[in-house]
Amino acid sequence: MLHPLIAVSDSAFPNLDPARMLLAKCDAELRLAEEPTPDAILTVARNADAVLVTYAQVTGEMIRQMMRCRIIARFGVGVDNVDIGAATEAGIVVTNVPDYCIDEVSDHAMALLLALARKVSLANRHAHAGRWEMPSVAPIHRLRGSILGLLGFGRISQLLTPKAQAFGLSVISCDPLVEQQAMTRTGVEKVDFRELIRISDFISIHAPLVPETNRLFDGKVFRQMKPSAYLINTARGAIVDEAELAHALDRGQLAGAALDVLSREPPQNSPLLGRENVILTPHMSFYSEESLIDLQTRATEEVLRVLGGEEPHNAVNPEALKVRRQRGLSVDQSIRV
Repeated sequence: MLHPLIAVSDSAFPNLDPARMLLAKCDAELRLAEEPTPDAILTVARNADAVLVTYAQVTGEMIRQMMRCRIIARFGVGVDNVDIGAATEAGIVVTNVPDYCIDEVSDHAMALLLALARKVSLANRHAHAGRWEMPSVAPIHRLRGSILGLLGFGRISQLLTPKAQAFGLSVISCDPLVEQQAMTRTGVEKVDFRELIRISDFISIHAPLVPETNRLFDGKVFRQMKPSAYLINTARGAIVDEAELAHALDRGQLAGAALDVLSREPPQNSPLLGRENVILTPHMSFYSEESLIDLQTRATEEVLRVLGGEEPHNAVNPEALKVRRQRGLSVDQSIRV
């Protein structure tokens, strides 16, 4: 394959230099869509050999018009913005980078927990407004001895656990896909979801957005939480019903929340804006200068593997590779690096 064409649907990076440096090994051409709309993306992707995507929606209709594409590589962990079924049917493998920012996200979740527990954000606003007084942020309770409930016990939760334990928190987790023994090794107690929301002083969400988790945290769940509990979300915004969260905060059914992700970003007329017991950060938990380089590099390496005739390391739909072989598509000319 001479001079492969690599399309980029959208980019949140300062530049694409790490990707360009890698792709230069195979003399590839990189084209960035002018805007993240279906028409603009297809302008660069319709005849591309690979597509790199960040946040843009890649629908089934778009995928069916990608005549040469062999891989859609996501700059990120979640792939809910790509129609996986349509990609599989087309014999296009979809990849992600599942562990590129686990240090950053676990650090951010811990930072949000500490900020909630010590009311750092509220105290900062009061101090800057001239209210140099402790009673304005009372009450604050001791962190040691509190219970942190983790929804999901994947890579991020496993890194967050010792950080929380170092502050004296007991850690419990709900994850039906992880055996008790795996949690026990790190001093974590496995519980079901009902127990998690009932006894946790802090709940930190680290689950994918799937039909079962879509708006999982709704009014019914908030009514079962401790009125002194806090909710932390660094996963996917749609896991939390934000309108119901606002109602629960109004009714005193939980003490506060810290959200790095929202169902609509940036928020517009969100009932969570302007609240003293809500901390919002702009979907930044993944970010460090190092993680951005790591992300670009590893996503692009997957493109090079697939176009070079190798299997990717992180295929979300490995069955797509079987579809290609069955249709005789795997004999396409491969690049030589």
